[in-house]
Order: sequence, then C-alpha cells, then structure tokens
Amino acid sequence: MDNLKLLERAYEAFNKRDIDAVLALMQPDVDWPNGWEGGFVHGHEAVRDYWTRQWQQLDPRVTPVSFQIRSNGEIEADVHQFVKDREGRVVADSQVKHVYTLRGGKIKTMNIES
Repeated sequence: MDNLKLLERAYEAFNKRDIDAVLALMQPDVDWPNGWEGGFVHGHEAVRDYWTRQWQQLDPRVTPVSFQIRSNGEIEADVHQFVKDREGRVVADSQVKHVYTLRGGKIKTMNIES
C-alpha cells in the first residue's frame, strides 16, 4: 500500500473510532504522542488504552489537509483537528502538523508539531 494511502486510511479509521483498523497500520512497537495528557505511549496496547480513555472525555476529529514527504523520508501531514467535549462544546479547532516515520509499510512513530 502506498504510504500516503496508508495514512489516509489511518485517519479515516481513527475518526470512525475503529482502533483495531488503525493498530493494524502500526508497528507493534509504535511510538505515539499522548497529545491529551503529554508524553508518549509505546505499543499497541498503550495506544488502545490512551485512545479509549481519551474518547471517554473528548470527541476528536482529525482530517488531513495535505501531505508532504520531507527530505529525510518523514511524512508531514497538515491536519485540521476539531475536538469537542462530551457536552458538545468545542475545545479545539486548529491546524497542526503530524510527522510520521514508517517502517516495513507501517507507522513506526508519530510526532505533533505546532
């Protein structure tokens, strides 16, 4: 699968709350930012736990606007993030950069840049 299509599928699955579909696109030892509480989580079960806890409190929608391949091979995704709390109040409506490294056709790391 093309790397950009892989990332598009990951965002679609995330927005559908299909954790298993997103995890299938990640390396088992993935490093993922905990943008909600800070730091990083490592591995599939930690990502699953993080998202499960987050989705109990927040309703995030993250939509890629564009992708760019950096000279070092990382993929930069400019994304629109729209987050509501469980009462429906908007808590974030902004553009951010997600930067990915892939290994073996799967996501190895993701970082958030402002």
